[in-house]
Amino acid sequence: MKRTKDDRNKNDNDEVVRFGTRDRIEHLLVMLIFFALALTGLPQKFHDAAISKTVVNILGGIAQVRYFHRLAGVLFSLMTLVHLVSILAAVIAGRSTLAMVPGAKDFRDVVTTLRYYLRISDVRAQFDRFDYKEKFEYWGILFGGLIMITTGFALLFPIEATRFLPGQIIPAAKVAHGNEGLMAFLVVIVWHIYNVVFAPEVFPGSKTIFTGKIPRERMRHEHPLEYARMFPEEADEVLGNHAAAPARKQADADAPKPADASARKHADADARKKDG
Repeated sequence: MKRTKDDRNKNDNDEVVRFGTRDRIEHLLVMLIFFALALTGLPQKFHDAAISKTVVNILGGIAQVRYFHRLAGVLFSLMTLVHLVSILAAVIAGRSTLAMVPGAKDFRDVVTTLRYYLRISDVRAQFDRFDYKEKFEYWGILFGGLIMITTGFALLFPIEATRFLPGQIIPAAKVAHGNEGLMAFLVVIVWHIYNVVFAPEVFPGSKTIFTGKIPRERMRHEHPLEYARMFPEEADEVLGNHAAAPARKQADADAPKPADASARKHADADARKKDG
């Protein structure tokens, strides 16, 4: 059953739940721990910079900075372990799906989106619960986090690490740890902050991950496939409108302009005069 115009205006201002309490708490903890790691890690990597010396002095000296960095690293490692175990348990129990695993559709969505942005096509990609950008960011953080954890523990326990691995692993771990940390920082600052704060569709910032709710109209626009599952009575309308938008745009472009209609009217009048 299609919604009336009044129903649409009423529901568009509603919000739907996108993230549960656990997801929001996990994101908040990761955000705080990441900030702590960057604040205490980057001054050690760029120790000659004036701002690094200022940060180290404010935090109580290099010994304190190293202590806080290692503490934050251990907390991040525990959070990663809990996250992976809980996800695996939820999938095995049937309470969750591997929605974050990229599939063939995600690669097609990349091509469709590029074609749309380059104005080659008017067709927009239809995303489910997570789009390819969110999946890319998730797996980047996960694999990057695993690199940081393994290299971090190698640097924290170098003697134990070299009992099983060659001694060259320690300087290699130092380089990998510092460069991966810098890349993670830049990805968050440039990629993530733009998408959740400065992107036109969310500016001046998305509150979804903090409140757990997303405006219904935004949900319908950004995640039409998931929206259609949540509200099956609107599925035909949402997916149909999403797919029909380019056709409507082309129809509007092909429709006669007022000037064309006026010219045709005069032409018909001249034809009638000649016939008379």
